[in-house]
Amino acid sequence: MKTYGTYFQNDKDRPIKYGEVNLINPERQRLRGEPLYKGVEAYPVFQGFCGTDFELMKMGRDGKLSKKFPEGENRLINGHEGVVWVPSENRFAIVLIRGGDSYDPTRYREDETYFEYGCDGADGLFCDKNYFNPDMLLHLPERYKGLRKLPLSVAKRLSFADPYACAIFQLERMEDLGEAHNFRIEMAKHKCSESEARAIAKDAVFEKTVIFGLGMTGLFIADCIRRNHPDAKILFIGRSDEDCKKVVFSKEIASADYLCTAGLDEKETAEKIIEILGGRATMFVGTSGTNIEHRVAFEHKVLGCNGIYNSFSLGPVVQYDSMPFGFENHLIFASINFRQQHMEKAIDILVDSRYDEVVELISKEEFIADPLYAYENRIFSKGAPLKTGIIWQSEYIEEDR
Repeated sequence: MKTYGTYFQNDKDRPIKYGEVNLINPERQRLRGEPLYKGVEAYPVFQGFCGTDFELMKMGRDGKLSKKFPEGENRLINGHEGVVWVPSENRFAIVLIRGGDSYDPTRYREDETYFEYGCDGADGLFCDKNYFNPDMLLHLPERYKGLRKLPLSVAKRLSFADPYACAIFQLERMEDLGEAHNFRIEMAKHKCSESEARAIAKDAVFEKTVIFGLGMTGLFIADCIRRNHPDAKILFIGRSDEDCKKVVFSKEIASADYLCTAGLDEKETAEKIIEILGGRATMFVGTSGTNIEHRVAFEHKVLGCNGIYNSFSLGPVVQYDSMPFGFENHLIFASINFRQQHMEKAIDILVDSRYDEVVELISKEEFIADPLYAYENRIFSKGAPLKTGIIWQSEYIEEDR
């Protein structure tokens, strides 16, 4: 069966292209031990653009995408954030992106395999129709059952289901590691039981939190921390003016402080952070994608004793001096993923959120006319909005009044 959509390919000049694509529908499984199913047909309705898409496009330009293509194909239909319509079930759904022959997609082992719709080994959402494992078409809340048109504001919010689920997983990891890392300190300090100390440590690890980089992933992580740890002090670090839209919005959502680093060197940045926090950080989350993150945290000692460094950026090489690292008892972790339960929770949170306010639209006509130009000059250019979305099939969208 054929469809029309955009797809990545290994091509120096046209790494992304719009046109007719031959669809495949191999059997896939959600988790190890579960049955293999052919996909059911679904129509992508609204999609968001993710930075991962942009990186995949650049890989195609460098001829490095072959391992990401579906088996037997020389292209990958992009897109992994959005809402689809499932005609056989008369409902809207969010596609659970990662599946495969693994017990836990956040902890796959060497002998396990995985796929990701729109990212790795399986075609995604930027097309008129596609096939998805029926167990991976997640339900919207009950109040949206029976709708034939989805409010645009809700569609915009749900385009964040994938990254917000990842942020919920980050919270889980930070809590798990923070609890295990520091509960013995709290047990000695408070002379309490292990269970009581673990609860204290889980909360205390966010006492002074730095989110280095102001994008949607950093905002989502901060939002998750605030929802679950109301007494946390959270500080965003970025280069944007404090009165710009994304800074104002982020501060409101996460009840956070903000430091603009424009004009500051790394040492001055570190000093300002420590001054605002009232001490060195207990949690440092790197989301900027730059090597400045680890230098501020370790070389300039923003990360305090017994602190945790969450390396959430893709690209930077994290380095540290082993002497203070060991004696200050730092912990570094990096893990980017989520499970189904995280995405289901994200859906419930997002439908009642304000995140539609930061999604700006590009028309389908403009995008498909030259997707390469759109990626480089509209969606991921300097001055681009926090999030760009696209209505792919307008007959399933209702404009908000």
